[in-house]
Amino acid sequence: MIKKPTRNEMRIVRHKRIRDKVNGTVEIPRLCVFRSNKYIYAQIIDDQTATTLASASSLDKDLKLTNTCNIEAAKAVGEKIAEIAKKKKIMKVVFDRGGYLYHGNVKALAEAARNKGLEF
Repeated sequence: MIKKPTRNEMRIVRHKRIRDKVNGTVEIPRLCVFRSNKYIYAQIIDDQTATTLASASSLDKDLKLTNTCNIEAAKAVGEKIAEIAKKKKIMKVVFDRGGYLYHGNVKALAEAARNKGLEF
């Protein structure tokens, strides 16, 4: 019997394919997005040293979100990650959508980060 791969398994395959092409450096780190059923997370990563330079998520208490998995939460996380990046003097990043479609929450996060001054 042929077993159909799950959505998450296919997302992981897409993410591996994207990661072959997208790489973060010290000058231009990678903005990685992870989306779960309850929360959305964003990290700025330097792949050469394998370190996380900045991170933000809808779990953060200072965002004061009532709903942590909608477009408003994604916008708040995008704005927060852009502010943290500015404080650390990171102006340019490479966007890694994590195998997700550039639609909905992922798109809202990216556009909010762009509006706050992050370039990608």
